[in-house]
Amino acid sequence: MLSVEEARARILGALKPVGPETVALSEGWGRVLAAPVVSRLTQPPADVSAMDGYAVRAADAVEGAVLRVTGAAPAGHPFRGSVGASEAVRIFTGAIVPAGADGILLQEDAVVEGEQVTVKETVQPRRWIRPAGLDFAEGETLLPAGHRLTVRDIGLAAAGNHAWLSVYRAPRIGILATGDEISLPGEPIGPGGIVSSNAHALAALVRAAGGMPVVLPIARDDIAAIAEAGHAARGCDLLVTTGGASVGEHDLIQKALMPEGFKLDFWKIAMRPGKPLIWGQLGETPLLGLPGNPVSSLVCGIVFLWPAIKALGGQPGQLPTHRPALLGASLPENDRRADYLRARLSQGDDGMLVAMAFEKQDSSMLKTMARADALLLRAPHAPALPAGAPVEVIVLSELGL
Repeated sequence: MLSVEEARARILGALKPVGPETVALSEGWGRVLAAPVVSRLTQPPADVSAMDGYAVRAADAVEGAVLRVTGAAPAGHPFRGSVGASEAVRIFTGAIVPAGADGILLQEDAVVEGEQVTVKETVQPRRWIRPAGLDFAEGETLLPAGHRLTVRDIGLAAAGNHAWLSVYRAPRIGILATGDEISLPGEPIGPGGIVSSNAHALAALVRAAGGMPVVLPIARDDIAAIAEAGHAARGCDLLVTTGGASVGEHDLIQKALMPEGFKLDFWKIAMRPGKPLIWGQLGETPLLGLPGNPVSSLVCGIVFLWPAIKALGGQPGQLPTHRPALLGASLPENDRRADYLRARLSQGDDGMLVAMAFEKQDSSMLKTMARADALLLRAPHAPALPAGAPVEVIVLSELGL
């Protein structure tokens, strides 16, 4: 069995980012830049006032001095003349500082009488003036390629005068659930049947990771049906299957797709939950075969599918972050497989996260997965740990899950 780290490295090593597309700035949130955003202007374009007041020559604006007001400079309407000796120009925040002025007399430090102002507090040169280019300069790279755009980034790109952005296309992820026993939510359930939850949970995970899910019809336990579904997914950037990944008589993914040109890279991972996992290539389409148990499917989705979507979307190597935590209750020695335990999180008196693993970790129990705050990581052959021991966790809310 492969280790989790080696399996993930082989998956990521086989993937290349999808192509770029151009989107409106308003549609850029959450997308990944395919090209850097370079400023098309200097911000501010000239020296501007940081406050409301009067543009003056600092040498003249000493306490007690009386200055003559010769005009006004609202934002967007620069004063056309210049400031001479013992003169002042009424100015507002964001307005361009007139020629000749090198200081701002704050309006609360001025006594106004008609067209004259008396200085109450001496003006310091350049104080309350924002110099040209204080924020950024024309030609400066504001955001690098490969960066996922935040709300703040959208504002920065807009300030840099970009109405359109070059971003990686959202990877199309085909999702194929297999099995005679599964039915869609709301459909009649046959004897011994269950509701298909995997495809819907994985579709939500794909969206959270920045991909576009393409949920295919359920494929029954039939070689021809699975092969046909494989053909339907040829336009996807990645095909994800759930179920049929083990070695039972009805685990048909490999049997059905081998005649269609499927090339297996590896199968079986030293992890719990999620040992049966397939990785290979179906023609031009990479294929990730996840286990059928719902918790196994989701955990493998977090560990392998999440970083795969990031790599396809222009963020290679981005893995779920491991956070330090303290163990809330003792755990026994681990066996040869890496463990991903569902756990609740709380905060200790020292501010550290405290992770309490659920007592029951059966891979069919979706309720504990839904109520978990984190996955508690345990390495293969990890020793028994007492309460309070340091551990690492993946915080699910940080992934939007």
